Amino acid sequence: MGTQSLIDTAKAMMAEGKGLLAMDESMGTISGRFEKEGISNTVENRRAYRELIVTTPGIGECLNGAILFDETVHQSTKDGVPFIEVLERAGVIPGIKVDEGAVDMAGFPGEKITQGLDKLRERLADYRGMRLRFAKWRAVITIGKGIPTQGCIHANTHALARYAALCQEAGIVPIVEPEVIMEGDHDLETCFAVSQDVQRQLFVQLEDQRVDLRGLILKPNMVLPGLESATQASTDEVARATVLCLLGSVPTTVGGVAFLSGGQSPQVATEHLNAMHVQYGKILPWPLTFSFSRAIQDPELHYWKGKAENVQGAQQIMYNRMRLNDLARKGEYAAEMEKEYA
Repeated sequence: MGTQSLIDTAKAMMAEGKGLLAMDESMGTISGRFEKEGISNTVENRRAYRELIVTTPGIGECLNGAILFDETVHQSTKDGVPFIEVLERAGVIPGIKVDEGAVDMAGFPGEKITQGLDKLRERLADYRGMRLRFAKWRAVITIGKGIPTQGCIHANTHALARYAALCQEAGIVPIVEPEVIMEGDHDLETCFAVSQDVQRQLFVQLEDQRVDLRGLILKPNMVLPGLESATQASTDEVARATVLCLLGSVPTTVGGVAFLSGGQSPQVATEHLNAMHVQYGKILPWPLTFSFSRAIQDPELHYWKGKAENVQGAQQIMYNRMRLNDLARKGEYAAEMEKEYA
């Protein structure tokens, strides 16, 4: 795939009025979510849950793309239709998570480094042959006493840049996800400073690795106080801090920005996205949308609970949640709509 094809795919992923769904949970993550709802973590339950998602009526009205996990790209509906094909028929671009998770970083207590660069070139070639058109790599940055260190930030942003270069070589659009996680008691200002530092270093690394930013999507955290912070921020404060952070660190040539939800509740994540568009939509130099996981999936997973008779209701809940985020992307969401879509 040439440069123009990468650019065209990035534009399709960020097409107006829709977003991306992250349904790429690792085995450990999906196990925890299933356990919380009393669902056995079996291969068939995971397959059935993924089928529930990809066959949701109207999914193509709400999503431009879906990020899958390796197990999922090899699975099919109960009628034998591969999930990749189901998404394509709905007009949803299939993508894949390719990092192999964050582990403790040697010499840096309390900090993580993401694995997965070994043999990534070969894996990407295989995924491209399966018609997967984009990929995702997540780096984990923790705020705490004396951290993050520059060593941690440098190592993770360099890995993100190497991954992105390999993706583009394979004809796959990279989503780069430098997540400053919400855990901690830090304030909004600290999250702003760390997020901007990480993003600025990331784009230096991307330039050094000759990554074409027009064929790349940034998946950042919103700028938020830590979950244990004594001072929480208003919706408008979060919107302002997040947009100013991006404007001060993200080149205008980037293909788009798709936020992770990072543990925010579904309604709060939607409110923050909406406020950014209401207040700053006219000055944003790149398309800005959502790439939520829990903030879309949690309500329908809670309703489903692994029961076949709950599939239709769970799908309706998921569709409604995605529609609310679509409205937020256009700055047309209001909290009163939560009752209407309940």
